[in-house]
Amino acid sequence: MNRSGASFASPSSPAQIRSVVLVGPQGTGKSALLEQITSGTLGHVKEAEGASTGLGVASAVHQPTGTVVTLVDSPGRPDFVGDVRAGLRAADAVLFVVAAGSGIDEATRMLWRECEAVGVPRAIAVTQLELARADWDSVVADCRRVFGAAVPLALPVLEGDPVELAGVIDLLEQSRTDATGGVIPLAKEEKEELAEARGTLIESIIEQSEDESLLDRYLSGEELEPEGLRADLSKATATARFFPIVPVNPPTGVGVPALLDLIVDAFPSPEVAWLPQVMTTSGGDFGGLCADPDGPLVAQVIRTTTDPYVGRLSLVRIFSGTLHADDRLHVSGHLEWVYGREVEGHPGHDDEDERLGQITSPVPGGVLTRSSAIAGEIVLVSKLVTAQTADTISTAAAPAVVEPWLLPEPLLPVAIAAAAKKDEDKLATSLQRLLAEDLTLRLERNAETHQLVLWTIGPAHVDEVLARLGGQHHVEVTTEEVRTSLRETFVRRVQAQGRLVKQSGGHGQYAVVNLEIEPLPRGAGFEFVDKVVGGAVPRQYIPSVERGARSQLQAGVLAGYPCVDVRVTLLDGKAHSVDSSDLAFQNAAALAMREAANESTVSLLEPVDTVEVTVGDDHVGTLLADLRGRRAQVQSTQPADLEGYTMVTADVPQHELSRYPIDLRSVGRGTGSFTRAFARYDYLPAALARDLIS
Repeated sequence: MNRSGASFASPSSPAQIRSVVLVGPQGTGKSALLEQITSGTLGHVKEAEGASTGLGVASAVHQPTGTVVTLVDSPGRPDFVGDVRAGLRAADAVLFVVAAGSGIDEATRMLWRECEAVGVPRAIAVTQLELARADWDSVVADCRRVFGAAVPLALPVLEGDPVELAGVIDLLEQSRTDATGGVIPLAKEEKEELAEARGTLIESIIEQSEDESLLDRYLSGEELEPEGLRADLSKATATARFFPIVPVNPPTGVGVPALLDLIVDAFPSPEVAWLPQVMTTSGGDFGGLCADPDGPLVAQVIRTTTDPYVGRLSLVRIFSGTLHADDRLHVSGHLEWVYGREVEGHPGHDDEDERLGQITSPVPGGVLTRSSAIAGEIVLVSKLVTAQTADTISTAAAPAVVEPWLLPEPLLPVAIAAAAKKDEDKLATSLQRLLAEDLTLRLERNAETHQLVLWTIGPAHVDEVLARLGGQHHVEVTTEEVRTSLRETFVRRVQAQGRLVKQSGGHGQYAVVNLEIEPLPRGAGFEFVDKVVGGAVPRQYIPSVERGARSQLQAGVLAGYPCVDVRVTLLDGKAHSVDSSDLAFQNAAALAMREAANESTVSLLEPVDTVEVTVGDDHVGTLLADLRGRRAQVQSTQPADLEGYTMVTADVPQHELSRYPIDLRSVGRGTGSFTRAFARYDYLPAALARDLIS
């Protein structure tokens, strides 16, 4: 491996490339592991503190083979699962980093299942074995219980006081590697002590590799050579049937050489890795695609950031073809194909003739400028002005669209406003840039509450967005509670008169209307009925009465919220041959509507969402109690598709869901997730309605 970017060797073919995303909770040592692998020499590195957002990327060369290893360090906090999934799209394999003694959290379990669904190769690195609460056997048992066919490839050597990871034992080679990288063969008695662990590993390799000849040889008592076993291990790992466990200490580098060898030997190259679906810009099948540098150019923007000095930077994964600096390219984005609707801030677009800027490889200590990059590589490119995260880069001759990765739905709202009026235009521009970079961020301009609402994943996501607005875009904002869009409705039949009589010289205003207002079923809308007899209201003014009633209902009759689901009947009225007019009858109708409204005739309605909450079986009781406290109407409780989980369907007032993504993490102890969809408007409890009306 090389320490400096200057000596970095670009790959000449996809066979020389390995790309791996590191996933795991915050504090497990992912960032230190990335630095240790890509630094080029074994030595103590500082454990990163507080790194929680974005994707860290670095590449290095595995010197024995010349393989370029690119590592993507994903954030460890659950609010940034969107970045984790972007990292999964960029890489061809996943290294799960598990801290001994901390257990395997729910976010890690869910990510494992996502990888399992698409068959991505995986391995497990166990860290923090030097801690007092750590126990190797326990963490291995947890991995096998949660991950399935996970078996140690190496064992830790824990020595000293305080205890440190002094080395690792390679079970196949039956040798020990110390902290300096030196290899020492095991003595005969040491081999005998490890015979059971080695036998378990060999049996697992044979079982998962499905190599019948190897099984026959093993059952006959033949001593199997490590080279053959390692070849079968690599095959089983690359096809996601076997998941090696390796102990490492990221800060000191102990165990890192074995882990790096595993990455190069057992993880797939882009030539045989899984590829996402690729379509034409009209939605058709793009055709067969493989990681061929001479094939059609198809690449995807994995992450977009803005640098104050070089402008927009795009982290790009190339799936096919070769990318050249200064190429003219086609940029496509169609999130609406996935969501079935246009996504705020991400309209569908096909932009031709975008000129690419520089191509660089992220290497330790900086970046290395490149003239080109081939299929399988992950590189940084500049000057793609219109490119957003998840957009596709191709050629104008063969434009393509790569299917976006699975995106979490932002469910935590926060209302924001520019702290100073002079910053309002700047805030709008800054938000558009953030939306282009962050697919998990949604923007809603609520015309009823006049609020600008950002929909986010969680509180840490909120903090990051606000920090970027202030630090990167220099826009100070204030936050406020998100207001709910209420409605009004009449609850009983009532009659009222609207009388407008004004005389101020010349033509006056004269109109009298007698109206009857009555409630309709939820969702019925507005009805207008004319029952005037004898021409009490001239025919030309009856539409004016309807317009006046409609206008007042839209503005609200009691508390200023739109009034819905009512029938208005015109019973009688009076007109003046000179002073009556269209405007006069509109105003008279509005007066009658307001006259009819009081706390006994009008009630407030609140929006209600149907939520589907999935939670671990152990937490269903706590969840149901919490839902009752939110005025929820539970509709059903049934086993979820995932074993050990229950799905609860309930109707919950929107006001009670404003902090639900935060509260559910506590209620479900990290096992909960939910979806929401508008259901209907329903009556607001009288006590709450009185507070709002007053």
